[in-house]
Amino acid sequence: MGRAMKEEAIAIHIDPWMHIITTGGGVPIDELLPIQGRFYVAHLEGQEIPDEFSAFQNLQESLKFPEYFGWNWNAVYDCLRDLQWLSVDHHVVIVRSADRALREDNAARDEFFRTLWRAGRRWSYVKRPEGSTLSRFTVVLSCSKDSESDLTNLLQSFQD
Repeated sequence: MGRAMKEEAIAIHIDPWMHIITTGGGVPIDELLPIQGRFYVAHLEGQEIPDEFSAFQNLQESLKFPEYFGWNWNAVYDCLRDLQWLSVDHHVVIVRSADRALREDNAARDEFFRTLWRAGRRWSYVKRPEGSTLSRFTVVLSCSKDSESDLTNLLQSFQD
């Protein structure tokens, strides 16, 4: 199921379910993962997502979408809202080099990140023993320090 990661990073918390990390900082990625319960971690590589089709393919493979997956953004959102085929308490999607995903297609790029953000919002919050909140669906996006501001602004635009 899940595997702990020891990469050090600076974490920017967009929402309780959406985090951006940049390498070279002080927060271990482990602190963004659930502290108890069963969890599934899906790993995506931004540089392996140059276009919309590869986004669908990578999401389908990493999150084990069912055969009825419709290969469009509405179908991605429907699957992310459900995820019942993964019998776990928490779902974590880690997108490394998120700033490189769908670089040449701004509309698909916006939809990719909006869909992840909406799914996290839909899953709602759960209280941690320390009092902070964590969603049952968490997205961790890693990017270069140079791209952090643009990615943060994009994600914050979904909050309106």
